Amino acid sequence: MNEILFALVSFIVFPGFIFTAVGGLLVAWIDRKLTARLQWRVGPPWYQNFVDFFKLMGKETILPAGARKISFLLAPIMGLVGITLVSLILWQMNLNPGTSFLGDVIVILYLSVLPSLAIILGGSASGNPLASLGASREMKLMLADELPFIIAIFTPIVAIKDIKIGSIVLYQINNGMMFTHHLSSFIALIVTFVCIQAKLAYVPFDIPEAEQEIMAGPLIEYSGPPLGIFKLTKAMMLFTYPVFLITIFAGGMRFDGIQALWSIIKYFVILLLIIIVKNTNPRLRIDQALKFFWLRMFPLAIIGFILALLGI
Repeated sequence: MNEILFALVSFIVFPGFIFTAVGGLLVAWIDRKLTARLQWRVGPPWYQNFVDFFKLMGKETILPAGARKISFLLAPIMGLVGITLVSLILWQMNLNPGTSFLGDVIVILYLSVLPSLAIILGGSASGNPLASLGASREMKLMLADELPFIIAIFTPIVAIKDIKIGSIVLYQINNGMMFTHHLSSFIALIVTFVCIQAKLAYVPFDIPEAEQEIMAGPLIEYSGPPLGIFKLTKAMMLFTYPVFLITIFAGGMRFDGIQALWSIIKYFVILLLIIIVKNTNPRLRIDQALKFFWLRMFPLAIIGFILALLGI
């Protein structure tokens, strides 16, 4: 009974939903504030994302006449649960690597697909042609970035010959960061970073929700709480994916002594890079994105994987 209660508290409070949601809304504010500064604007106050979220949660949910209602309403919940579980597993593996279980990397890879699938499902179920077009773009983008992403994640696994996240964290505690000790992991880090930019649907890969072309794309028919959940999910993804990069390639998130400061610095460096890339690149067309991932990122991921097999 105590174990069930502890698991429930972990999922709901820390390091699960509430912790990730609050962290996500805060880093999304950093994104908005820095973007505003780069554009010579003031930007919103720190609490603006919280106000926007709770305002959406209090509004009416309008269901499109031609929508498949069950799929339309369940889609945002599926994405939210997926990213919550990813964050929960990552933080538990960082705080206590000994709790790692065999194949947890594979579990995270599966769960990380759920937010994209939620966008596809919700857009397809809305009955709006622009939403269907956005869902189609999301599907193509997911098919493009998923293969190099998986290969890049398995590169450090091949290097240390262990498929548990806790083992990767412990290896880096004893030997230093993966990307500084293995050329293969450095290459994999670059590939993973670019793939994460696509998973976040940030410029230059904001193709599914291209506001100037198809308005909000898959989210065009969403309103009220479902829209708020989708926006919260994206904020939580922005909070979680830098932790994922640090866990696999940059020594993990450690909070013993000076390592706490170092972990925070690593996190904000990655977050800053994501925001800078978002604000300094033009949007690609979907065909350009496909060519970029299949003809550049995929071969680069393969090179890193081969180097890992050679022990480099």
